[in-house]
Amino acid sequence: MPVLCPQDKPHAEGNVWHIQDPASQRLTWSKPPLNVLIIRKIRDETLLEPFKELCRFLVEEKHLMVYVEKKVVDDGSLMTDDSFSAIRNQLCTFREGYDDISDRIDLIICLGGDGTLLYASSLFQGSVPPVMAFHLGSLGFLTPFKFESFKTEVDKVFEGNAAIILRSRLRVKVVKGMFQRNEQLFSTQGNGIAPHNHINNEAGKITLQLQVLNEVVVDRGPSSYLSNVDLYLDGRLITSVLGDGVIVSTPTGSTAYAAAAGASMIHPNVPAIMVTPICPHSLSFRPIVVPAGVELMITLSPDARNTAWVSFDGRKRQEIQHGDSIKITTSCFPVPSICCHDLVYDWFDSLAQCLHWNIRKKQTRLTDASDSSETEN
Repeated sequence: MPVLCPQDKPHAEGNVWHIQDPASQRLTWSKPPLNVLIIRKIRDETLLEPFKELCRFLVEEKHLMVYVEKKVVDDGSLMTDDSFSAIRNQLCTFREGYDDISDRIDLIICLGGDGTLLYASSLFQGSVPPVMAFHLGSLGFLTPFKFESFKTEVDKVFEGNAAIILRSRLRVKVVKGMFQRNEQLFSTQGNGIAPHNHINNEAGKITLQLQVLNEVVVDRGPSSYLSNVDLYLDGRLITSVLGDGVIVSTPTGSTAYAAAAGASMIHPNVPAIMVTPICPHSLSFRPIVVPAGVELMITLSPDARNTAWVSFDGRKRQEIQHGDSIKITTSCFPVPSICCHDLVYDWFDSLAQCLHWNIRKKQTRLTDASDSSETEN
């Protein structure tokens, strides 16, 4: 079982307030991990060999119970690989939306890009095990580990005392009005069982509850009209958003869609929620940062000409109509993301390597010590 051990706690001495050093966030194990979940990017043949190497290492050398999604194990290339059959038969499989494995996993290992970490987060709507992410995708902002040294890196994590970032998530509730039940929300799974994150309340409304790692995006969908939604903070109307939409993101999500829409980038350790308009119809509408823990609510404005659409980390996209509401606040279940070096170096290295932040051709030095203005004259 993982244990997060902050070495320094916030405390006050006289009139001086001491804030916990983020570098003190470490991961130790109360007992060795036994069950490991592997999330692999699908439809990518280049990940077959790394996936098989990791499975062999965890099963044969570490003697662990390995969980893998059923559609990954049923991949045609794996099914026809006789050399992998002995390992394949020892893997535990599950199906998203059918099997709940949230209370069985001690460690998550992701192979792929940032999408694998987002998908792993979506599988755990409550407490999330520590996540170790290997960069085998296209961007890799959230995946700091290189697979070439995976055995050494995994051993270090199993030994404990690894640096960790607690990536905050958003707790989202979508309340559908009694007479606007969205078919996508009300539909059942293939086995006839309603999704576990849908609740029918006493008022006859349907509530969708989700944990979101990156962002909630409300946009105008296929309509040619501007999106027109009202934004509330702790029950008070703050503003109306006229434009292509609005992004409500975590600090982790600030480097994703929000950054593309012109927002600042926030370190994942900062407790905050970012609100970013998408192409607002006002030059003065700038992105804002509000404290973590406040409740934001988004509804269609009474005079809105069209409906809006909402998506959560790019998934479960659905229509929002009059009478519906989206309530967003900080979740009490963050994603513990294991660092390769430390939480400061990893983040700035990702900014440089993935987003090329502040990278430019260097200015040449002057050949003499004279003042530049005199040189120009």
